[in-house]
Order: sequence, then structure tokens, then C-alpha cells
Amino acid sequence: MDDKLNRSPKINMDVTRRDFLRLSGLAAAGVMAVACGTPPAPNSEPAADSGQAAADTSSGDAAPEAVGSVADIPRERTLIIMFGGSQGQFTDVGLGNPYAAGATHQIGSAALWEPLYFYSAFSDEHIPWLAESFEYNDDFTELTIKTRPGAEWSDGTPFTANDVAFTINTLVRVGADDNLTKIRNSVEVSRWVKEATVVDDNTAVITFNDPRPRFMFSHLSSKFDTGIYIIPEHIYKDIEDVSAYEGFDAESGLPVGTGPYKITAWTAQQKYIDLRDDWWAVKTGFVEAMPAVERILALPTADETTMAQMVINNELDSLLDLRASTIKQVVAQNDKIITHTGKELPLGYIDWWPTSFWFNCDEGAFADKNVRWAVSYTIDRQQMLEVALEGSGILTQLPFPQYPGLEPFFEAAAPLLEKYNTGEHNLDKAAERMAAAGYEKDGEGFWVKDGNRISDIIGGWGVFADIGPVLAEQLRQGGFDLDFQMPADHGTQISEGREHIWLNGHGGSINDPFDTMDMFTSKYYEPVGTPTTYNSRFQNADYDAIMEEMAKLPKEDAGYMDLYLQALEIFLDELPDCPIQQWLHRIPMNQTYWVNWPTAENPYVNGAFWHLTFPLILQKLQPAA
Repeated sequence: MDDKLNRSPKINMDVTRRDFLRLSGLAAAGVMAVACGTPPAPNSEPAADSGQAAADTSSGDAAPEAVGSVADIPRERTLIIMFGGSQGQFTDVGLGNPYAAGATHQIGSAALWEPLYFYSAFSDEHIPWLAESFEYNDDFTELTIKTRPGAEWSDGTPFTANDVAFTINTLVRVGADDNLTKIRNSVEVSRWVKEATVVDDNTAVITFNDPRPRFMFSHLSSKFDTGIYIIPEHIYKDIEDVSAYEGFDAESGLPVGTGPYKITAWTAQQKYIDLRDDWWAVKTGFVEAMPAVERILALPTADETTMAQMVINNELDSLLDLRASTIKQVVAQNDKIITHTGKELPLGYIDWWPTSFWFNCDEGAFADKNVRWAVSYTIDRQQMLEVALEGSGILTQLPFPQYPGLEPFFEAAAPLLEKYNTGEHNLDKAAERMAAAGYEKDGEGFWVKDGNRISDIIGGWGVFADIGPVLAEQLRQGGFDLDFQMPADHGTQISEGREHIWLNGHGGSINDPFDTMDMFTSKYYEPVGTPTTYNSRFQNADYDAIMEEMAKLPKEDAGYMDLYLQALEIFLDELPDCPIQQWLHRIPMNQTYWVNWPTAENPYVNGAFWHLTFPLILQKLQPAA
């Protein structure tokens, strides 16, 4: 990262971390609290015949006891992961259909579902998989896809262009039918796609209503958590309500996917995903060999202390990313545990979820851009990094992850960031902005207007329990009567506009700034009280018009960069989103049983096994012995 994009002035950095916590009262608030909703540890002694895995952190390398009639696979051929669930139990048991209401790919099931293309943000590589190639027509209203000959579903049925067209047309059908429960991607696909047709067994054509130059990347490529699940026509063709179909029967081989794994047992406490006997990719020579991992055993998330102890004791191979203070202890207590950056700071990698203050731009004090800018000037990002994250973080001035594909857009933004310095801590400039908005300080040093203080909560998920209290205290010291809280219904509150300032990530841009910038177009606007997908409720007609033009162009177009900079200047001037930090995945990866994890020295993909790129990790892992 360019140093000038990672610097911000500091306030009184002679104050130590301990002094800051003591002076602000944050030590008692638990700034190093663990992630929201992490359930308690599993019972150390599971009930008889329950099949529950014991979280016995004193046992060393013992694998959890097998559930039901599953094959006997040794620990050294088993990958044990911990992710998901609620209160120590999985809530999606039996939902083999990826489009079923409540289903998730994040708990190992991504091993079953292969895309047309993968994308690795770290190598900026678009990897053909079930497809061999694709091509747009000149105006990006038509996309032709060539599928890979020889690909097969797990029941032996050939995978063809019919499956691609069927999946797209199913999403169109479901999204357009008000009587059907919507499924993942169905709403936008039904708006964008006219139809998908089949030319021959290996050629599908998707016709759009308007130019869609990003569709192959945004929807037909698996990267992080995004991408359409391609489903088998011969299984789903007679299913009207796709969301209601559960699609799991281990004995009959459901779910049917194209990946090399199958689900063999599944309870609320354990999920067994075993290697199949054959796989089209090996049979056709597309890959050289079957994965070395013979079993994936998924366990529901425990509290952070328990998870840390289990991976230290070699009872887990990988798990949900840990907070900054925890991961330091984990890598220090087991020589075999590494992170993306080994045992060196920042002990992780940049995820696609950069953190910002989001604002309700339609109601309350933060509807005024001067107040939003005052917030940005008041917070000291560098001090936040030192105090809350023990120095193991990366700051950002833009709401994009700094990946190779986005580097040109960071570089082009440098002149604008000199004019609109979103990383600057400057209390004098904050005061000027507040005065312009009609505020003055009362006798206790808080900003007031017409006799009313800006008195509110800063909402956030539990993963912000480290930085949230520190930022809130900085704002209080700067005159904002704010308190960091993690409401149980936080997601509903921000969707309906009942919170006015909150911490959140983005999950948008990866190699093109469009996806994140599109979140702030007025098409997502809904009045307060009505849920909406992206929650800023920002409206600017000039911004919308530029974004409409950007939507028609690929990022490689000669005019695209100019449009980006025009839109970015409006964004920075209005600041509907106040960038703070890059989100880091601090994922422990245990080399006791498995090696060749993705790292900074071997960055074939990001290391989050809960993402749709999990199959790429499974292809690379090798036994340690």
C-alpha cells in the first residue's frame, strides 16, 4: 500500500494504549471482545448417542467422535474446520439445495459447487473451470459461454450448457413471480436478463435487457462469497418453488454437485463431507489428481477463547478469523500455526470488506455532509489502530480493498485525496464543519444545535467490539455524545433506517470500483421505515447519472477512468461513507496435519474456507506427514 494512503495525523500518541483505555473507561467495556453471536463452547461431555463433538481442549490431537455410519478416515486425512451455527448448533441441517431458504455454502458445502470461473483477487486471475471461454457482443447485451466438455454431475449426468441456461432462466422465473419466495440473485437477474438459450451442448447464450459488461465476473464467477450456484436441470426441472426444496439425502446421493465431495452425515453438531470415488476433472485430465483431503469435518462455532484453545491443541485445522489480540496468542503458543503473513504482523490479509462509518443520509444530524466530514476529522485512525488492534491493521482512505485489480483506481484517486483527505485527523477542521452546520459546543463540550445535542448510538456487529468503543470515545472527546452498541436487531435497524451512524463493511468491489460505488446510488433509496439492501439512503442525481454511464462500460474502456473520478469527487465531497480501515482476515492455519495453505508467499487465493473459493484451497492442501 502506498504510504500516503496509509497515513493519518495522530493526536497525542504519547498516550499509551493502557493510558487510553484507563482514561476513556474502555478497559471495562471490553474492547477486545469477541465476535457477535459466537455461541458457547460445545458441552465437554456430549449426551449419549447425541453425536455431539466434545470441545475437549485438553485432549491434544483427538478428532471428534464420528456420527452415524460414516467411513473410518484417520485424523491425518481429515480437515477439521469450525464455522457457523448458532448457540453451538448448525441451523441449516439437511439443506443440501444451495438455494433453499436458510441454506449456506459457508460450512463446507462450497466443496460441492463449482462455478464457470473462479477468481483470485490476490493474483488478479480469472480461472476457467466449468466453462472454457466466454465472449460478449459489441454492446454487451449478449454473452456467449462455452462450457467444458466432459464435465459431469456427481451422479454421472453430463454437465452441459443446458444446466447453465436452466439456472439463469430459473432465477429469472423466480425473481419475476411475486408468488414465489425469492432466492439468491433472482431479483437482479430477473431485471437484467431477457433469456438464456442453448445453441448446443457446450454453448449457452444469455441475452440482457441492457448492457451488462460485468455479468460474467459479478455473477458467473466464484470469488469471496459471490457467484451464482449452477444447479442440475435434471434434478430441479420439475421443482416450482426452489426455495422450499431441501435437496439432501445422503443415501441417494443428494445434493448433486460437480465437485469431488459429497455430504455423508449431518447433525446439528457435526457435518461430514467426504471425498467421492471419482471426479470429472481427474477423468478428463483437467486436474492431475483427487484432493488429498479425504474428509472435511465441520463443527459449529464456539466462543473465541474455546476456538483459540482448540486450534492451539491441534483439534482444529482452521476456523473463523480471530481478533487481533487473540491471533497473536494463538501463533505464539503453537509453532505449527501460521497466518497469511506467517507469524508476522498484520497476521492476516486484506479481505473484500473494508470498514467505514456508514451514515443515514436521509434523517438526523448525519444527513448534513458537514457533520459527516466532522466525524471523519474527529476520529484518529492511527490511534485506533494502535489502541484497539495493537498495531496490526491497515488504514484506508477509500472504501475499496487494495487488491491488484484496484491499484490503478487508488493511484488515480491520489490528487482527489489531497483535496478531500479522508485520513486526516484535525479537530480544528472538524469544528469549522460543525459551525457550518449550525452547531456550537455546550458547557460540557458537546455539539448542540437549537438546544439539542447529537446524542445517539454507533451501531455495529460484534466483530467491531475492538475498534467500536475506541472510535466512540474519540468522538465523545471531540464533542459527539455517542456510545458504541451492538443491538441484537442491528441488521434490521440499519436496513429500516433506524440507526444514524454505524460501522460496517462493504462486500462490493474486488477488481473494479463500480460495485462499491453503486451501493450509494439512489435506486437503493427507501424512506426511513422501509427496508433496503444498501442502507446509506444517499441521493444525488449527478452521481446517479455518472454511475449509469459507468454501468454500461467495462473498466478497460478508455472513458471509464474519467467517469470514475467524476463520481468519486462527488462521493468524497458528500462523504456518505467515511473510510477507516481495510478489514483483515486473521485466520489461523494449522500445519500439524496440512500444509500448502494460501499465504503471502504462496497467494493462490484468500484463505477463508467459508468462501466459494474453498475448492481451490482443497486442491492445494497436502498432508504434513
